[in-house]
Amino acid sequence: MRLVTYRPTILSEARLGAIVENNVIDLEKLGQHCNVDLPDNMLSFIDMGPNVIKVASQLLTEHAKCWPTDTCLPLSNVKLLAPIPQPRKNIFGIGLNYVEHVAESSRTLDTDKALPEKPVIFSKPPTTVIGPGDAIEHNAQITKQLDWEVELAVIIGTRAKRISKESSLDYVFGYSLMIDMSARDCRRAGQWIYSKGQDTYAPFGPCIVTADEITDPQNLDLSLTVNGVTKQSSNTQHMLFNVADLIHDISQGITLEPGDIIASGTPEGVGAGREPQEWLWPGDVVEAQVENIGSLRHPVVSV
Repeated sequence: MRLVTYRPTILSEARLGAIVENNVIDLEKLGQHCNVDLPDNMLSFIDMGPNVIKVASQLLTEHAKCWPTDTCLPLSNVKLLAPIPQPRKNIFGIGLNYVEHVAESSRTLDTDKALPEKPVIFSKPPTTVIGPGDAIEHNAQITKQLDWEVELAVIIGTRAKRISKESSLDYVFGYSLMIDMSARDCRRAGQWIYSKGQDTYAPFGPCIVTADEITDPQNLDLSLTVNGVTKQSSNTQHMLFNVADLIHDISQGITLEPGDIIASGTPEGVGAGREPQEWLWPGDVVEAQVENIGSLRHPVVSV
């Protein structure tokens, strides 16, 4: 399934839907027509456990040729939000997780040129999250080095504490796309949270694709353009630590809970690694995509 959080009108409350062809199907309303209890929001849906995916998928299949009244809206008529508009916890960010990105970062950002022996983990507050089409804020009083990073996002579905690497993917609810925005001149004594944790610095979406539809997260193309010019183009097979590695490693010391998000790192091609370096400015447009998931397009605006 391709799950979204959407508003049917500008003034409406956010609701949970599934994309079927070019329509959004409201899952709570579909469940009501079928006497099946489904929630109206993404986190509650994830909390219900793996079986709810099977239940919802069956309902969608059964009604695909004739949607009950008030359950179906054209995708073009709704406003998509971030799939999880307000995560419960900080997003787990992973730094230096593609070999070529390690090399470019060591040249320009004073990071170690040696490959990390363990995942490099930082975090982004829930207030960083914005949805499809929302503006990325550029505050010239704070940064003059606003940078881009396209990433595969992993959404946890089941509580994971000290799990094995072999079982790690069993704890995944689904996958999405995140752009890890970074103010490179806001790093403080080697710490990254202020650089990466400012408001609007985590464009997220457009949907969550459930894990049953992405059998191999390590073979997905991902790319990013600025004003239509390709800056990043790679594949998740080039991760230094794959998705299973990351879930296993984090869970050894930090319990992962349903709805937690891991942004799994970015490939080479960031602005800081270019010669000369390139930065984002108001008026620029950033567009990113991950294979089998979708794309995000965001303007950069002055604040």
